[in-house]
Amino acid sequence: MDQTEIGSVARAPLTRVVLAALLTVSGADLFAQQTAPSFTTEQAVRGASVYGEQCASCHGENLSDGAYGPPLKGPGFLQRWGGKPLDELFILMASTMPTAAPRSLTDQAYADLLAHILLNNGVAPGPDEVRPDPVPLAKAVLPTTGPTPSGGIAGGVALPPPPDVPANPLDRITPVTADMLANPPDGDWLTWRRSSAGTGYSPLDQITRENVDDLRVVWSWALPEGPAHVAPLVHDGVIFAHGWGDIVQALDAGSGDLLWQYTRWLPDSLDSFAYGKRSIALYGEHVILATSDAHVVALSMKTGEVVWDQAIGGLQKGHRVTGGPLVAEDRVMIGTSGQVPGGNFIVGLDAATGAEVWRFRTIAQPGTPGGDTWVDLPAAERTGASSWVPGSYDAATGLAYFGTAQTYNTGPLLAAGLDAGAANAGLYTDSTLAIDPATGELAWHFQHLPNDQWDLDWVFERILFSRTVNGIETPVMVSAGKSGIHDLLNAETGGYIASVDPGMQDFIQSIDPESGRRTIDPARLPRADRTVSVCPHADGTKNWMPSAWNPQTRMLYVPLMEICMDMVPVVEGEQANLSSGVRWTGRPRPDADGRYGRLQAINLDTGELTWAHRQRAPRTSGILTTAGRLVFGGDLQRYLTAFDADSGEELWRFRLNDVPVAPPVSFEMNGRQYLAVTVGRGVIATARGSLVPEIRLPMAPAATLWIFALPESGEH
Repeated sequence: MDQTEIGSVARAPLTRVVLAALLTVSGADLFAQQTAPSFTTEQAVRGASVYGEQCASCHGENLSDGAYGPPLKGPGFLQRWGGKPLDELFILMASTMPTAAPRSLTDQAYADLLAHILLNNGVAPGPDEVRPDPVPLAKAVLPTTGPTPSGGIAGGVALPPPPDVPANPLDRITPVTADMLANPPDGDWLTWRRSSAGTGYSPLDQITRENVDDLRVVWSWALPEGPAHVAPLVHDGVIFAHGWGDIVQALDAGSGDLLWQYTRWLPDSLDSFAYGKRSIALYGEHVILATSDAHVVALSMKTGEVVWDQAIGGLQKGHRVTGGPLVAEDRVMIGTSGQVPGGNFIVGLDAATGAEVWRFRTIAQPGTPGGDTWVDLPAAERTGASSWVPGSYDAATGLAYFGTAQTYNTGPLLAAGLDAGAANAGLYTDSTLAIDPATGELAWHFQHLPNDQWDLDWVFERILFSRTVNGIETPVMVSAGKSGIHDLLNAETGGYIASVDPGMQDFIQSIDPESGRRTIDPARLPRADRTVSVCPHADGTKNWMPSAWNPQTRMLYVPLMEICMDMVPVVEGEQANLSSGVRWTGRPRPDADGRYGRLQAINLDTGELTWAHRQRAPRTSGILTTAGRLVFGGDLQRYLTAFDADSGEELWRFRLNDVPVAPPVSFEMNGRQYLAVTVGRGVIATARGSLVPEIRLPMAPAATLWIFALPESGEH
């Protein structure tokens, strides 16, 4: 992590739990705390041994003669690090080194390495070891022992404050209430889809179809290196951005200035899938996030300091917490994911303390309701039903809505056949779960795809709106699985209303208009003796990148992918994707014309497929729609594009520095509407790139937050 331009920073405990870097003290205060670093000769010797094993191959035996790494001693190194607190160097080393396995050494080993580097830069040993403790590391400063172009700052000198200190928006930030989450102020974006209803709709209308072509960049901010999947949240003129490695930053929404930063200090050897997140949350005076080491943490909205830190208990190897928190009725709710015996669960935590209040298992256990839908499999062989996308909440019904994914242990369910009925449905896979936030009790469930044999999760966003059903205004929940089929359910009762199929799948032959029951084409089931072609691919025609609902147009805007797969029986030595013994490979649709990206507009009152924008580049981001009758989304060619919400006409596009995956958001500050989007490719972007080999992505991924607005009066 590079903090060379952050300025005055006060730091809280590092350890393996957390380091929060806060812009809360003056430069004079920081200089008053500075001390000389201390380490022992013995520690430096230990560090030399670690260096030889882990670092010399890149940085060179002499710390400055490596072919692949920058020098760790000498004028260039001192110019970069001289005069800076040692915790900045320690954090960079630990979070990025060794390059093949960052964070893989112990804290003590990194501290010993630091001692070795200090010795080689002319710092004399002392009586005490340098410890992996944030307080002394933040106070200890690497001396500038060599010449620098500017000469550096004289020791002991306190810098005067800047002449014009801008007002800090954190000074006036207000708590986020439950009512605000349900009905946010027009200018705020308080949840990953703006409100707890999950619509992805902004009521702002300053940016319109007539002027969107005038959008321009206002500012941008480099996020931590790595994929960036999380949309920023905005409240009272402050942007809360999430970066790879569980870094949260508070930024001035008007200027882009950093206000505070929190960095999670993570355990060794986490797999890369644990790092991916979908969202963060705001509630009360807290910023709430799930961490890669399966904790849920509440930070002070004003300072970034940890308020509470709750480990999710009862996890097994393979469990992850990658979705994002939903807050309702003073509960923080989040699901787990992973191929783990016994399956996954959703927890409800007390929003004030983080204490676990309830836990709901997403796989029906033997002897419980739904437990007889697993062909008598023991609990340990029931896997999946991951809940890895944030839920939604309807204050009118008092229910929280979560989706679940499939099982990977499909073989026993397949063997039971299509005529087994509910016996091999595998509850609660591929289902919507309506849960009481206060108690965790299941109010109702609807299984969208029983006996999923294709890895076609139905875990994605649940969007809540109201429409007339049989002459009665009805609360409705709409959701889609990877098949692209959208099911509309009564949000209060779970009763089936209707389905809309955009035509991207071929394994469901029909859907009963009364019950929603699917009739499966037996020819599309996996076979042990031959390859079976199925649409869509297991990556989905729809994936987690969320759709958006516009109450003005009554349309849902859905990012889709036109792709199919071959389910190939594995041979000895091959790894199967599912326990039915098949792996999958991608293929274009039978009617393919080389265009894979599709933005589909669906009228949810009538079920009409209103318009579709098709293009060669796969769509990669979630969708934003606004009261300006606009739709925004991104694609693999790095374009952020605006469409006419009524017709689908492309009105504006801007090429970004990397691939957008997170959905764009919109907010208002001082009467000016802004558009914000984070970029930073991830698994979806790179996987879909194989279809379009001519689209070449930048060699160096560069996660960035981009902010756009219309020009103000007098700007050109």
